[in-house]
Amino acid sequence: MDHTLSILLQNFTLWDAAGLILLLLGWLGGTAMIERTHAKRPSMHALMSDYRMQWMQQMITRQPRIFDMTTLTMMRQGTAFFASGCMIAIGGCVALLGSSDQLSVLASDLSPELVAPRSVWELKILLMMLLLASGFLKFVWAMRLFGYCAIVVAATPNEPEDPQAGPMATKAGHLANTAAKSFNRGLRAIYFCIAALTWLIGAGAFIPATLITIWILYRREYASQSRVIIEGLRSTDR
Repeated sequence: MDHTLSILLQNFTLWDAAGLILLLLGWLGGTAMIERTHAKRPSMHALMSDYRMQWMQQMITRQPRIFDMTTLTMMRQGTAFFASGCMIAIGGCVALLGSSDQLSVLASDLSPELVAPRSVWELKILLMMLLLASGFLKFVWAMRLFGYCAIVVAATPNEPEDPQAGPMATKAGHLANTAAKSFNRGLRAIYFCIAALTWLIGAGAFIPATLITIWILYRREYASQSRVIIEGLRSTDR
């Protein structure tokens, strides 16, 4: 154990550590920032949360509720697709762990600077597996929550005048928002997993890839044209 740790310390630079810290801060800190619902400038995630609550209130007066059930089914199918993709990618990472020696040989053929012991390659692959496993668990939980939401929608009384209709719709809205939150966390894990993949090339690719990932997430949540549309602004120059 001490020998392995010594090898890791010898082959990891400050740039590697900086890239890893940057990725963790972007992944965890970005999630905290995006999910703030009472911010002065809410994210796309927060804006859509309000629309999901409005959707469930409109659901009370919609007869039949085929449209609502179809939408929830599509959400579950999309979530299942990403969960399956994560499982396949995790299997690929396991295969890479079993052939890390060959990966080291391939890297040495590409560039002498990429030569590193097996334990270094394994740690980089394990980081990708961590992100993929987090994404998989989030997607599976989101899929279950969308199912719970569908059941609550089906249990909501058909008569808008029923005293239970409003509270049931609110419960369905909260379930839909919780499911969407888990789904979005899974997507962000995949984003950063792609950034972590570049670490196999080295810190010189890892840090820029992580910064680009953070910028893409920021733009899509706070500066995209779709956000302008959702927020109801007329300007489309962003």
